[in-house]
Amino acid sequence: MPTTPPFALLLDVDGPIASPVTRDVDPKIIALLLELAQAQIPVIFNTGRSDDFIKNEVMEPMIAAGLPPSLKIHAICEKGATWFTFDDTGAGDLHVDHELAVPENYAEEIRSLVASSFDNHMFFDETKRAMVSVEQNLDADNADYRRVQLEFDAAAVEAMIRLGLGVEHLDRTVPDSGDVIEYRVDPTIISTDIESVALGKDLGARRALDLLAADGIVPASWFTVGDSRTDYAMADWLASNGHEVSHVDVRPDDGIPAGKPYPVLTAQDLGLGTEVIHDEAGLAFLRHWRDRIHTGRSTVAISQSSV
Repeated sequence: MPTTPPFALLLDVDGPIASPVTRDVDPKIIALLLELAQAQIPVIFNTGRSDDFIKNEVMEPMIAAGLPPSLKIHAICEKGATWFTFDDTGAGDLHVDHELAVPENYAEEIRSLVASSFDNHMFFDETKRAMVSVEQNLDADNADYRRVQLEFDAAAVEAMIRLGLGVEHLDRTVPDSGDVIEYRVDPTIISTDIESVALGKDLGARRALDLLAADGIVPASWFTVGDSRTDYAMADWLASNGHEVSHVDVRPDDGIPAGKPYPVLTAQDLGLGTEVIHDEAGLAFLRHWRDRIHTGRSTVAISQSSV
């Protein structure tokens, strides 16, 4: 018989878990993740980050903080292109869907472009295995980075076109000679991801279901947590496949999409101010869920009135 926990957590990492400023994880968040996992709440990371980042910034701190031998945590990285499971002994086998990788000649062109023209504001992420990602330097001002990012994104799109690859960027689409869009240039507040259009947080959600099913776990409901519009794809996929879900937006300034068939929650639903965003909001929700579990409630309501 499958195990049915009252809910599972499907977590973006940058923003809700890791600070977009320091790029590391508050020890209080690590402790809460452990408490929830020890209470048999499935904790799954669904991120655009590389497996190296998750191992260094999430896995190792969780192990150091006392991850019990009986627990395992799943991590879906690069928006579904790679995934692995870890326990108290470290990471298991890394799975990579090589068919979803950006062509190496394009990756090399972007690597050279960053080194020659943009390295004052950003760096090429050498840890990615399928995506190409360029990220804001830690010592760069974000406003300056966002200005230069526009120039980089335009150059990245032009490089795609020059190599005959179909590409989309925001509202612009440029098909290849076969009228196909194969890749997207996807900017975030601290990075630009260049990736197969088959990648996304919806693919990560599907992989999360598969990983839990292999463990014999079927959650009664889900909370998905993210900081951007693209993170809603997690809840979209779960809802469209018949799962009860609520989405937590820890940076709702982009605007909450209308007409979603599931509750959308923000820090204000916990009685907090609009200034509580990113990992501060993530911490607040993790603490809220921990407290509900520890008060002995067997289920967790997923309506906006009761979070």
